[in-house]
Amino acid sequence: MHTETQSAGPHSRAVQVQARADGTLAYLVDLPPEALPPVRARDLAEAWDVARTAAIAEQWGVARLFRFRAKDGDCTELLLADADACCWAAAVDGTVGMQTRYGLALCLRLLALVDLLARAPWTGEWLALRRDGATIEPRLLGAAATLPLTREARFDEGRLRSAIAAARLPGMAAA
Repeated sequence: MHTETQSAGPHSRAVQVQARADGTLAYLVDLPPEALPPVRARDLAEAWDVARTAAIAEQWGVARLFRFRAKDGDCTELLLADADACCWAAAVDGTVGMQTRYGLALCLRLLALVDLLARAPWTGEWLALRRDGATIEPRLLGAAATLPLTREARFDEGRLRSAIAAARLPGMAAA
Protein backbone atom coordinates (compact mmCIF):
# COMPACT_ATOMS: atom_id res chain seq x y z
CA MET A 1 0.00 0.00 0.00
CA HIS A 2 1.12 3.61 -0.49
CA THR A 3 3.52 4.97 2.08
CA GLU A 4 4.83 8.49 2.44
CA THR A 5 7.58 10.13 4.36
CA GLN A 6 6.81 13.22 6.37
CA SER A 7 8.91 15.33 3.98
CA ALA A 8 7.32 14.06 0.74
CA GLY A 9 5.20 17.15 0.09
CA PRO A 10 1.98 18.93 1.01
CA HIS A 11 -0.14 15.76 0.96
CA SER A 12 2.07 14.14 3.56
CA ARG A 13 1.70 17.02 6.00
CA ALA A 14 0.88 15.74 9.41
CA VAL A 15 -2.65 15.71 10.72
CA GLN A 16 -2.83 16.42 14.43
CA VAL A 17 -4.35 13.45 16.28
CA GLN A 18 -5.48 13.58 19.90
CA ALA A 19 -6.72 10.73 22.05
CA ARG A 20 -9.61 11.88 24.21
CA ALA A 21 -10.48 10.61 27.68
CA ASP A 22 -13.49 8.68 26.31
CA GLY A 23 -11.27 6.80 23.83
CA THR A 24 -12.30 8.83 20.80
CA LEU A 25 -9.53 9.86 18.44
CA ALA A 26 -9.81 13.48 17.33
CA TYR A 27 -8.25 14.54 14.03
CA LEU A 28 -7.54 18.25 13.62
CA VAL A 29 -7.11 19.04 9.95
CA ASP A 30 -6.02 22.43 8.61
CA LEU A 31 -8.17 22.27 5.48
CA PRO A 32 -11.77 21.34 4.59
CA PRO A 33 -12.74 17.83 3.41
CA GLU A 34 -13.16 19.02 -0.18
CA ALA A 35 -9.47 20.07 -0.24
CA LEU A 36 -8.10 16.66 0.76
CA PRO A 37 -5.81 15.22 -1.92
CA PRO A 38 -6.72 12.55 -4.45
CA VAL A 39 -5.41 9.06 -3.79
CA ARG A 40 -4.25 6.21 -5.99
CA ALA A 41 -7.04 3.89 -7.14
CA ARG A 42 -4.89 0.88 -6.27
CA ASP A 43 -4.47 2.22 -2.71
CA LEU A 44 -8.25 2.61 -2.46
CA ALA A 45 -8.72 -0.98 -3.70
CA GLU A 46 -6.19 -2.26 -1.15
CA ALA A 47 -7.87 -0.26 1.62
CA TRP A 48 -11.20 -1.85 0.62
CA ASP A 49 -9.66 -5.33 0.96
CA VAL A 50 -7.94 -4.60 4.29
CA ALA A 51 -11.09 -3.03 5.75
CA ARG A 52 -13.27 -5.90 4.55
CA THR A 53 -10.93 -8.42 6.17
CA ALA A 54 -11.01 -6.45 9.45
CA ALA A 55 -14.82 -6.38 9.36
CA ILE A 56 -15.01 -10.13 8.81
CA ALA A 57 -12.66 -10.61 11.76
CA GLU A 58 -14.79 -8.17 13.81
CA GLN A 59 -11.80 -5.97 14.59
CA TRP A 60 -13.81 -2.99 15.77
CA GLY A 61 -12.21 0.39 16.12
CA VAL A 62 -12.77 3.44 18.26
CA ALA A 63 -14.93 6.44 17.47
CA ARG A 64 -13.22 9.22 15.55
CA LEU A 65 -13.97 12.92 15.43
CA PHE A 66 -12.75 14.92 12.45
CA ARG A 67 -12.48 18.70 12.77
CA PHE A 68 -11.68 20.40 9.50
CA ARG A 69 -10.72 24.07 9.49
CA ALA A 70 -10.81 26.07 6.26
CA LYS A 71 -8.45 29.00 5.67
CA ASP A 72 -11.28 31.42 6.44
CA GLY A 73 -11.63 29.81 9.90
CA ASP A 74 -14.87 27.99 9.09
CA CYS A 75 -15.02 24.54 10.74
CA THR A 76 -16.68 21.29 9.76
CA GLU A 77 -16.97 18.50 12.32
CA LEU A 78 -17.74 14.91 11.48
CA LEU A 79 -18.19 12.18 14.08
CA LEU A 80 -17.54 8.61 13.01
CA ALA A 81 -19.29 6.42 15.59
CA ASP A 82 -20.92 3.63 13.54
CA ALA A 83 -19.26 0.32 14.52
CA ASP A 84 -18.67 -0.79 10.93
CA ALA A 85 -17.25 2.58 9.88
CA CYS A 86 -15.00 2.61 12.97
CA CYS A 87 -13.77 -0.86 12.01
CA TRP A 88 -12.95 0.25 8.47
CA ALA A 89 -11.22 3.40 9.69
CA ALA A 90 -9.14 1.39 12.18
CA ALA A 91 -8.08 -0.97 9.40
CA VAL A 92 -6.89 1.91 7.22
CA ASP A 93 -5.20 3.56 10.19
CA GLY A 94 -3.43 0.32 11.04
CA THR A 95 -2.01 -0.12 7.55
CA VAL A 96 -1.53 3.27 5.91
CA GLY A 97 -2.01 5.50 8.93
CA MET A 98 -4.28 8.49 9.16
CA GLN A 99 -1.71 10.96 10.49
CA THR A 100 -1.16 12.46 7.03
CA ARG A 101 -3.52 14.16 4.62
CA TYR A 102 -3.06 11.25 2.21
CA GLY A 103 -3.95 8.59 4.78
CA LEU A 104 -6.93 10.60 5.99
CA ALA A 105 -8.08 11.20 2.40
CA LEU A 106 -7.78 7.48 1.68
CA CYS A 107 -9.90 6.57 4.71
CA LEU A 108 -12.58 9.19 4.08
CA ARG A 109 -12.81 8.29 0.39
CA LEU A 110 -13.22 4.62 1.35
CA LEU A 111 -15.99 5.49 3.80
CA ALA A 112 -17.65 7.80 1.26
CA LEU A 113 -17.54 5.00 -1.32
CA VAL A 114 -19.09 2.50 1.11
CA ASP A 115 -21.78 5.06 1.95
CA LEU A 116 -22.50 5.61 -1.74
CA LEU A 117 -22.65 1.87 -2.49
CA ALA A 118 -25.12 1.41 0.37
CA ARG A 119 -27.52 4.19 -0.58
CA ALA A 120 -27.34 4.64 -4.37
CA PRO A 121 -29.05 1.85 -6.35
CA TRP A 122 -27.27 2.79 -9.59
CA THR A 123 -23.93 1.68 -8.12
CA GLY A 124 -25.00 -1.97 -8.28
CA GLU A 125 -23.76 -2.26 -11.85
CA TRP A 126 -20.29 -1.20 -10.66
CA LEU A 127 -20.02 -3.82 -7.93
CA ALA A 128 -19.63 -7.61 -8.34
CA LEU A 129 -20.79 -9.45 -5.22
CA ARG A 130 -19.46 -12.93 -4.57
CA ARG A 131 -19.43 -15.34 -1.63
CA ASP A 132 -15.85 -14.38 -0.81
CA GLY A 133 -16.36 -10.62 -1.12
CA ALA A 134 -17.01 -7.88 -3.59
CA THR A 135 -15.07 -6.34 -6.44
CA ILE A 136 -15.50 -2.70 -7.41
CA GLU A 137 -15.27 -1.83 -11.11
CA PRO A 138 -12.02 0.06 -11.82
CA ARG A 139 -13.78 3.11 -13.31
CA LEU A 140 -15.74 3.62 -10.08
CA LEU A 141 -12.57 3.17 -8.03
CA GLY A 142 -10.72 5.64 -10.25
CA ALA A 143 -13.43 8.26 -9.92
CA ALA A 144 -13.68 7.75 -6.15
CA ALA A 145 -9.91 8.05 -5.84
CA THR A 146 -9.64 11.34 -7.70
CA LEU A 147 -12.84 13.37 -7.40
CA PRO A 148 -13.00 15.79 -4.49
CA LEU A 149 -15.15 15.00 -1.49
CA THR A 150 -17.97 17.33 -0.48
CA ARG A 151 -17.91 19.45 2.65
CA GLU A 152 -19.65 16.53 4.41
CA ALA A 153 -16.87 14.12 3.25
CA ARG A 154 -19.18 12.38 0.76
CA PHE A 155 -19.17 12.13 -3.00
CA ASP A 156 -21.31 14.33 -5.21
CA GLU A 157 -23.29 11.57 -6.97
CA GLY A 158 -23.87 13.53 -10.17
CA ARG A 159 -20.22 14.42 -10.52
CA LEU A 160 -19.16 10.84 -9.80
CA ARG A 161 -21.57 9.42 -12.38
CA SER A 162 -20.33 11.92 -14.96
CA ALA A 163 -16.72 10.94 -14.31
CA ILE A 164 -17.55 7.25 -14.75
CA ALA A 165 -19.46 7.97 -17.97
CA ALA A 166 -16.55 10.03 -19.30
CA ALA A 167 -14.19 7.13 -18.59
CA ARG A 168 -16.35 4.96 -20.92
CA LEU A 169 -16.08 7.29 -23.91
CA PRO A 170 -13.99 6.00 -26.83
CA GLY A 171 -10.47 7.36 -26.83
CA MET A 172 -10.43 8.09 -23.12
CA ALA A 173 -8.38 6.06 -20.71
CA ALA A 174 -10.28 4.27 -17.98
CA ALA A 175 -9.42 5.41 -14.48
